[in-house]
Amino acid sequence: MSKTLEVVLKRVIEDVPVAADFEVVERVAPTTAPAGQLLVRVLYLSLDPYLGSRLRGRHMGEPRPAPGEILPGSAVAEVIASGHPDFAPGDHVIGEAGWAQIGLMDAKFARKVDPSLGVSNHLGVLGMPGLTAWAGVTQLAKVGAGDVFTVDAAAGSVGGTAGQIARILGAKAVGIAGGADKVAQVVERYGFDAAVDYRNEGWVDELKALTDGGPTVHFENVGLPILNPVFGLLKTYGRVVICGLSAHYHADGPPPQFGLGPIVGKRAAVMGLVVYDFYPRWNEWVKTAEPWLKEGRLVQVEDLGEGIESAPAQFERLMKGANTGKTLVKVG
Repeated sequence: MSKTLEVVLKRVIEDVPVAADFEVVERVAPTTAPAGQLLVRVLYLSLDPYLGSRLRGRHMGEPRPAPGEILPGSAVAEVIASGHPDFAPGDHVIGEAGWAQIGLMDAKFARKVDPSLGVSNHLGVLGMPGLTAWAGVTQLAKVGAGDVFTVDAAAGSVGGTAGQIARILGAKAVGIAGGADKVAQVVERYGFDAAVDYRNEGWVDELKALTDGGPTVHFENVGLPILNPVFGLLKTYGRVVICGLSAHYHADGPPPQFGLGPIVGKRAAVMGLVVYDFYPRWNEWVKTAEPWLKEGRLVQVEDLGEGIESAPAQFERLMKGANTGKTLVKVG
């Protein structure tokens, strides 16, 4: 009888999740794949900011898991046994199988992936963060040559990928990040033209100088603490993509309101981004990104934990903003 380790909630979460909210349990591993299911060995588990809200029942109406239940989270896995004719043992797939070493994945929501493109890349630049960045930069803001593009949380997977895409398309990319190490990563690893540290006094003036007076496009991941000052710099007829509101995810009640007057004054286009709208176009993004990856024009920076037991501490790092790059757990 084979066993598997799995991470579950220890208690109901009402505040920002920390490692102590989780526990590692040993369970009997399934050995067969029921019809419509895939029995998989998890290789990499993705930890994403939205999960903090999901675990508290505050993410777009999605149900919160109860203590002891399977935790949500995308994973790249290898198929051990298949209960669906479209999948076979040995296939590499992406889907949800829980925070576990071995689990079951619903074949209806699984996608085959090409491991030659880098197994873990399918959870970052080729995964939901990459799809999010591509959708915001190309489908909503329609960034092109001559644009000046700013993005906050620029050291993270979405922000870092968004800036890289903007540069590939001919824009000048300037990142906003917290701390000297993250600013250096944005420029040295992701290849942005420049970056500023929002923790430094005078960062807004620095951003204004680096963007020649202000951006034409801003990609927002944090919320009003960054959006308000950056919007003041936005060029007339600029575009803003609202992707994330990490500064407000754990606040009680809705986030503070953003005034309509500045939008009118800037003649700005402000667009909300929900990545689920673009799931049907995931393969289009992968095909677009493949040559960029092979040419080294698109890179993934990883904040990697080793072993499923590291998932709680990795998730706490993510919730505290201590991660640098895509937060992953190498499971198998």
